[in-house]
Amino acid sequence: MAMPERLTTTVSTKGQVILPKAIRQALHWEAGTRLLVESTQDGVLLKPVRAFAETRPEDVFGCLESDGAPKSLAQMEAGVLAEAKRRHAGD
Repeated sequence: MAMPERLTTTVSTKGQVILPKAIRQALHWEAGTRLLVESTQDGVLLKPVRAFAETRPEDVFGCLESDGAPKSLAQMEAGVLAEAKRRHAGD
């Protein structure tokens, strides 16, 4: 991520800070991006907030009940492909 080494901004009377465009573009932070703000020993750290909490397969495996036999990988792929074709048939 090639960004200019030093950029400055100003804190407004409302406490708002405008992030320089070069940084927003490099980080793909669009309008509405939610940021976590942390005070660190070196200054302030901004990190994007994840839309969903990070999960591991073992956290969710088997959480949905099913009466049928398990599907094979080929059956699942065929189902995804069929649904994609159905959704994009009118394009």
